[in-house]
Amino acid sequence: MQRLSIPYDERVIVGMENSDDAGVYRLTDDIALIQTVDFFTPIVDDPFVFGQIAVANGLSDVYAMGGRPVTAMNIVCFPSKKFSINVLVRILEGGLDLLNEAGVQLLGGHSVDDEELKYGVSVTGIVHPAKALKNCGLRAGDALVLTKALGTGIIGTAVKAGESDPAILGPFIESMRSLNRESAAALEGFSVHACTDVTGFGLMGHLREMLAGDALEVVVESGSLPLLPGALDNAAAGLIPGGMYRNRDHVGDLCEIDAAVRRELADIAFDPQTSGGLLFALPAAECDALLAALRSRGLAAAARIGTVAGAGRAVLRLV
Repeated sequence: MQRLSIPYDERVIVGMENSDDAGVYRLTDDIALIQTVDFFTPIVDDPFVFGQIAVANGLSDVYAMGGRPVTAMNIVCFPSKKFSINVLVRILEGGLDLLNEAGVQLLGGHSVDDEELKYGVSVTGIVHPAKALKNCGLRAGDALVLTKALGTGIIGTAVKAGESDPAILGPFIESMRSLNRESAAALEGFSVHACTDVTGFGLMGHLREMLAGDALEVVVESGSLPLLPGALDNAAAGLIPGGMYRNRDHVGDLCEIDAAVRRELADIAFDPQTSGGLLFALPAAECDALLAALRSRGLAAAARIGTVAGAGRAVLRLV
């Protein structure tokens, strides 16, 4: 896709050049604005829970940039002839509940009458200009850490097909509505070289962005991937969202999958996530201490999932 030619002034710290999670704009020597926007169609039936998940997903971009979300505006596309206004009220109440939990001030929003229901938020955050994180900057010798379990796209597909075990719904929903605030806070004091949140492009798609064409080999250990309950079984049963195939096409020949990797694990590595975890790269020597910090904050799913090495070309390997 052809990119817009955007003139940036000297205050832009992060623009669109590397498909980062949000834009960062320096206001003063001590304060930079983080700005992002995201909205999508429902992934669960409960309007209140959908509102929570949409807000957690939107705020995640600010946490991925190393910042603190401050204000938000609602974005609503609502089919008024299809749903009762009470449905919209419950969505907005769910969103407000998560904004309150995050300490983010809702300032307003905008709605349109649409044929398909969609909800999300635009978010403004702040960060010190010198502490803004980017999704690129991997270095040879880095370890990769993921803070949430994978599989939301596959489980969501199973739910829509009526094939899901009710026992897997709780962890599925709780993962998506959980803020990445604690994950971001745990980074303080660590030498994080790159950070992103794992969402629609799936784990391997976001690693492709983090690699940014650098001559590095990223090795992802399929057996170390944290998985939501039911993700593996539903993937094995073929309950795969269409976005998984698009993500594979997006990554293309850049990814090499060892023959020993189970097909369902490979599918999960490309599974599009909703409100997924943060993915960090940092020196391997600091990895154990970071994992301990994450787990002390209640992030039991956090795991070291791979490594970065020097190479003659850019390559993602799933082993």
